[in-house]
Amino acid sequence: MPTPVAEQHVLKIAAPDLRSDLDLTTSELTRLLQLAGEVKRFPAHYAESLRGRAISLLFEKPSLRTRLTFELAIQQLGGHAVTSIGMIGDREPLKDVARNLERWTQGIVARVFSQQTIDSLAEWSRMPVINALSDLYHPCQALADAQTMAERFGNLAGRKLAYIGDGNNMAHSLMLTAGRLGVNVAVAAPAGYQPDLRIVDAARDAGVAVTITTDPAEAAAGADVIYTDVWASMGQEAEAEERRRIFAPYQVDDALMARASADAIFLHCLPAKRGQEVTDSVMESAQSVIFDQAENRLHAQKALLLMLVQ
Repeated sequence: MPTPVAEQHVLKIAAPDLRSDLDLTTSELTRLLQLAGEVKRFPAHYAESLRGRAISLLFEKPSLRTRLTFELAIQQLGGHAVTSIGMIGDREPLKDVARNLERWTQGIVARVFSQQTIDSLAEWSRMPVINALSDLYHPCQALADAQTMAERFGNLAGRKLAYIGDGNNMAHSLMLTAGRLGVNVAVAAPAGYQPDLRIVDAARDAGVAVTITTDPAEAAAGADVIYTDVWASMGQEAEAEERRRIFAPYQVDDALMARASADAIFLHCLPAKRGQEVTDSVMESAQSVIFDQAENRLHAQKALLLMLVQ
């Protein structure tokens, strides 16, 4: 039986924070996923790893998976999670919030509306800041997604992931994380809703094979993974009806799944609006591994905390 990483030296991430996916080098990303697998198999070996450490959890957006998996990850590593819900910086400047938190806790996990909030917290805090979701990136989810794909397929090099729907933060992080593991990423999104070209260029500069199209059938053809997300995220409620009309041809249904490879899996970062971006039949199919994916948020985030929090 291999020696658990906890009994060896857990190599730390060179970057002080995880603002975006690219703060992890490709070699660090590979090591983190290995560690996530070890944590999942040998949880008892890590039960005291964060003993005496407290982590601040800041939530501007409501959360089920992000909040519970981070709270549980910290607790199961022997640390303490301190959670605050509400807009960050409403009552006092972000630079004051960050410098207060660094006096009390050993890290900040923030789920926010704007990437600028993450960047400001990281600028003013001497403690690690983890982006638990912003308008541009969702790196923690992408880590769990990569772990889930690796569990199913092993080596990911040459696999194809088709992301269908809004070219949002999730599409960005999948390009930057799964793509650097050798996954070819095809994004199908309507004109005007495609991924940020700056992030597409950053992915290509990192060696990722990215295809951007408006045709979901083209993206799904031969894919090993079909992935989708809600069409209107929190903060976009006023656009919901218009988005439902525009995105209707991008629903993931049985016919679209049939265009993928025979052993393809379906992923969704959740919560899902069944009957909109995905049908109930796909969600409940044997190809759907959405709850394995959700579970892996816990394990991937444990690995991230071990490698980032000193």
